[in-house]
Amino acid sequence: MNVLRTSLAKGAAGARGTAVVIDVFRAFTCAPLFLHLGVSRLVLEADPGQATALRRAHADWILAGEVNEVPIEGGDLSNSPSEILRKGRAFFQGRTLVHRTTAGVTGATAALGSADEVLLGSFVTARATARYIAERDPGTVTLVAMGSRAAEPSPEDEACADYLEHLLTGRAYDHLSALKEILFDPAAGKFLRGGRAHLPPEDPALCLQRDLFDMVLGAEMDNGRVVVRRKV
Repeated sequence: MNVLRTSLAKGAAGARGTAVVIDVFRAFTCAPLFLHLGVSRLVLEADPGQATALRRAHADWILAGEVNEVPIEGGDLSNSPSEILRKGRAFFQGRTLVHRTTAGVTGATAALGSADEVLLGSFVTARATARYIAERDPGTVTLVAMGSRAAEPSPEDEACADYLEHLLTGRAYDHLSALKEILFDPAAGKFLRGGRAHLPPEDPALCLQRDLFDMVLGAEMDNGRVVVRRKV
């Protein structure tokens, strides 16, 4: 198995083999939470205008996400795992949810154009994802760390890629050192300082939980829409 490391929007667009598109803060921490809380269909929509149009056209659908971290106009909730937990199962059960984010969703959508398979990566599903890949033993795996707004590297996504590479190849990984780098970086500081409702200080605590879900999520095309399906 050849494990490649790449990042940001360019890396997603050129991903090969089995691509794991990583967005720890926060898209692909949110995605398994949506499904865990009962969402019946999860649609990824990279275009904000299309995402809001889908919400307007379907009164019973949920729109969640952000544009450069600001909650998406016309949305029902932002891209926040702690907000999702507060909403609870009754809000999500049996509903279709449209998810739009600047890094993770756009990256997964772009990777579909070049990769054989696209998986959604974060700490909360890392071990299950690595096990799924190892069992299938593809020739090439591309780990895509989407970073901040898909434009600048971020330590949480690089660390998650390090962890996945450790699980796949045995390469050394020190989670305590990773946490130190992540928590003292401005990316986490935006949350931890508080003061902005759309960046709750509780979110990093949820996003940095390892292996919380025994769930593997993939992005696939379905009748012209990008949907998330459970592989396991």
